[in-house]
Amino acid sequence: MGELAIITGASRGIGAAIAKKLAQDGYDVVLNCVSNVAKAEAVAEECRAFGVTAVAKAWDVADYDACKTALAEIKKELGVPAVLVNNAGITRDGLLIRMKPEQFDAVISANLKGCFNMLSLVSAMMVRAKRGRIVNIASVTGLHGNAGQVNYAAAKAGVIGMTKTAAKELGARGITVNAIAPGFIETDMTDVLSDEIKEGANKQIPLGHFGKPEDIAGAAAFLASDSASYVTGQVLVVDGGLAM
Repeated sequence: MGELAIITGASRGIGAAIAKKLAQDGYDVVLNCVSNVAKAEAVAEECRAFGVTAVAKAWDVADYDACKTALAEIKKELGVPAVLVNNAGITRDGLLIRMKPEQFDAVISANLKGCFNMLSLVSAMMVRAKRGRIVNIASVTGLHGNAGQVNYAAAKAGVIGMTKTAAKELGARGITVNAIAPGFIETDMTDVLSDEIKEGANKQIPLGHFGKPEDIAGAAAFLASDSASYVTGQVLVVDGGLAM
């Protein structure tokens, strides 16, 4: 077996692309999803085409105990992960003055607390191994804000702060912690945008088009690799120049 990578929210979009890229690079992969195991399993099957072990597992990253149980099973079956990619997340958009508390809480729970749960539990495993790579998927929204996404912006800004703090705490143990801040990427989340909004966004992007999940996967693979062994506490913006 090769080294093990865990990717949360890996049944589709960015998470699926990262799982396939890491499998292509020779990692055994665990693909987390909340409930759609069939979809995650289909991605796992694509990963196996690269000759690696790929397992789809369902658990809610926002549930600490569920994370603890899942990771104990993974350790017993596959070993200690060398790489963790915290990608799982949701959106519940709405203007600040109209946003309901449950919309805010749901996004903070999935996007921020879920990242904390996995980060804290997996880093403890990595500390004992004295090595590891952690990549948190943030967003340019967490850096610059975005109207209608106060909950998402707060969560992703929190992920960035957590990334930098964890990098300072874990660096002496040989563990790097970095974040990627995607801009507009072609996923299910952006597919629901109107053509008018997409056209307006493209005009603001110097490269003139949305990115693809594979663009984020390439960045994640770099941060997980030996080539990034001296990179930690950084936020790699992958947005076509949008946030310049």
